[in-house]
Amino acid sequence: MPEAASAPAVRATIGDSEFDRDTAVTPREPGVYDIDLSAGWTIISAVNGGYLLAVLGRALADALPHADPFTLSAHYLTASQPGPAVVRTQTVRTGRTLSTGQASLFQTDEQGREVERIRLLASYGDLDALPDDVRTSAEPPAIPPMDQCFGPEDGPAPVDGSSAITDRLMLKLDPSTLGWALGKPSGKGEMRAWFGLADGRDHDPLSLLLAVDALPPTAFELGLKGWVPTVELTVHVRSRPAPGPLRVSITTRNLAGGFLEEDAEVWDSADRLVAQSRQLARVRLG
Repeated sequence: MPEAASAPAVRATIGDSEFDRDTAVTPREPGVYDIDLSAGWTIISAVNGGYLLAVLGRALADALPHADPFTLSAHYLTASQPGPAVVRTQTVRTGRTLSTGQASLFQTDEQGREVERIRLLASYGDLDALPDDVRTSAEPPAIPPMDQCFGPEDGPAPVDGSSAITDRLMLKLDPSTLGWALGKPSGKGEMRAWFGLADGRDHDPLSLLLAVDALPPTAFELGLKGWVPTVELTVHVRSRPAPGPLRVSITTRNLAGGFLEEDAEVWDSADRLVAQSRQLARVRLG
């Protein structure tokens, strides 16, 4: 598989990268963690949902006896803003192969009241202990080579508002899903891309939580514009990813009543399906 385009001269490593620093949580007391949400992961007007899921995922990895997220289901209650936040975790059940916990992220509003932003229920285990047996009809997405795809730096000015997150990603989009950038959306709810972190850090289970929610929304190819806030996001982590860039494919089959679903698949450089997700998102019509 090709290396990431414009790879940094010095690659960051897992545990020592901007992503790791910006998702790091500081224990205050058992089950309570502090974090300063970075403005570097904002898009349009709010902090990216995949980044926030990684923050909560890191807190639960510390709180539970198992370190690897297997399945996570998050409800996004109010929009998170850059700045101080508190994560509170609770262990629901621990077992030999799986542990389940919940976590909520809170911020203080302008009136000094604590507001819950996200609530997460997740089960953790040990990905390295899983059997090697794979039986699947799924196939990696057909994406052109990276040098035939396009990133944010190749296009026109970004959408209104902050697009700071794009500076932290290596994102090369399939040209067949870029009609929206030229004012000619295809009408198909599809988005595909090569994905990595701009500092060259390889992927781990926590960065997969970012990958499923880091591409432009499929709503753009449906001819819609503006922010597409996540209502609920469920992620299944299937395997620890191999080094190298990921391929992410996202599809929407149904937009109704101002809501759409996005189904994502994440494939690693060894052609393994390493993560899957579904989210429900709200769109602005008209």
